[in-house]
Amino acid sequence: MVQRLHLVFGGDLKDPTTKEFKDVSEIDLVGIFPNYQSAYDAWKGMAHKTVDNAHTRYFIAHLHRLRDEESPASPTEELS
Repeated sequence: MVQRLHLVFGGDLKDPTTKEFKDVSEIDLVGIFPNYQSAYDAWKGMAHKTVDNAHTRYFIAHLHRLRDEESPASPTEELS
């Protein structure tokens, strides 16, 4: 079975209409989850906690899409 990892993170944005963080050192790393449903549940919990702050947003990153074993190695991987 293929493991499909997801990262949940968020924080304060410079402008609520963009996805640019005010301070990347202040990004809240909620965690890495083994499937989309658990990541979604964590994201939803954080989104509900911060619903009153228009500048705070949380996101789900599909980590499994960053490293596809079936695709050829990237130039960075070939350096080592």
